[in-house]
Amino acid sequence: MQFYDQAMYYVDLKTQNLNMKAILKKATPTPDHSFNIHKDVGEAMLSSWHYHPEIELLLIKRSSGTCLIGDHVGPFKNGDTFLFGSNLPHTFRHEKKYMQRTDERVGESVVILFQQELWGNHLLSLPELKHISRLLEYAKLGLRIHGETRKKVARLIDDMLNEHPGKRIVHLLTVLELIASAQEYSTISSNGFNHEANNIDKSRINKIFEYTFNNFQNKITIEEVADLIAMGKHSFCRYFKSKTKKTYFDFLIEVRIGHACRLLAEQDLNVAEIGYACGYNNISHFYHQFKAVTNKHPLEYRANYIHVEHVA
Repeated sequence: MQFYDQAMYYVDLKTQNLNMKAILKKATPTPDHSFNIHKDVGEAMLSSWHYHPEIELLLIKRSSGTCLIGDHVGPFKNGDTFLFGSNLPHTFRHEKKYMQRTDERVGESVVILFQQELWGNHLLSLPELKHISRLLEYAKLGLRIHGETRKKVARLIDDMLNEHPGKRIVHLLTVLELIASAQEYSTISSNGFNHEANNIDKSRINKIFEYTFNNFQNKITIEEVADLIAMGKHSFCRYFKSKTKKTYFDFLIEVRIGHACRLLAEQDLNVAEIGYACGYNNISHFYHQFKAVTNKHPLEYRANYIHVEHVA
């Protein structure tokens, strides 16, 4: 059973242009369950730029692409596991091949949605569980789980799909305790990210995000982006930085380099081809910006990715 109405679309970053608001998603309660867990396969994984009051634990079993979480832009891959706090906007742009397959390699994810008050405020205020309460506070910026903890959490989440309701809730508490105790996670959004924007701001920012995702391979000027939300160039620059704590060109660079990271990890292309595919006509400029964002040169990033995957 699915608990969210899914936006059934795939965005071709080169050709389509969709303008959407950050949508409030509401979980459908059921009389037999206090929280929701479900598996999404193929196109059911797709959703718009959205937020919801529930805390979300997300396991990407099989897919890769680019994620936008708060003010963060970057690649994601098979096995990645995330914890999102209440009302943190996010969306995942999956590679088309994972959406369209009809065999066992089709994209797949597992989603768990629960309220912070699931066990009651008293339980989480107990001394033994205060580390979980702190974890959920950190999750307001989004957390990516790492290392052995990620593997253990993934197994527990998978097991939960087939457990009876009583064991599911025990497993969920076990997962949170494991993450909180091991502390093998990193925050995703910046401390300055403000997601308590009004509906007008969400609509404006979403237009900017969508246009950038759809056109980052091409030259983009401040003027054309400012025109999307009927602002002058200087007003737009002030507005964008006030909402995201970064300049628009910083954001554009993150989108391009995030795409480059994914191509380096998953495609057998040389660095020049990847640079051109990400909107860079000057490869030395690509090298410079890649190093500035990742603190690695492109080939160093690829080698490190291959090593990590081999060890895992």
